[in-house]
Amino acid sequence: MSESMIWGVILCLGIGTYLIRFSFLGLIGDRDLPPLANKLLRYVPVAVLPAIVTPLVLSPQATGGDFDPARAIAALAALAFGAWRRSVIGAILAGMITLYLGLWVFG
Repeated sequence: MSESMIWGVILCLGIGTYLIRFSFLGLIGDRDLPPLANKLLRYVPVAVLPAIVTPLVLSPQATGGDFDPARAIAALAALAFGAWRRSVIGAILAGMITLYLGLWVFG
């Protein structure tokens, strides 16, 4: 691809992203959403976060896509701590500490 084509794709993607966000924030930002839409939007973060994290746990780039027990154990520790204490920061810290300990133990 030429440099101008790459910049053209970046520009088009930027405009598309802006228009998608503007449709929610600019056009309907001052109006109330229907109750069903509000109810469904509450589940978006709960669905997106596992979709982002799962590939990083099951086939991390750091190991060349191979399963890593340290990362799996850290993910389970973060999940367990988060479910137990209902604390996002605590779950992140539990996962980080477990990951670093697991990497130290498993090498």
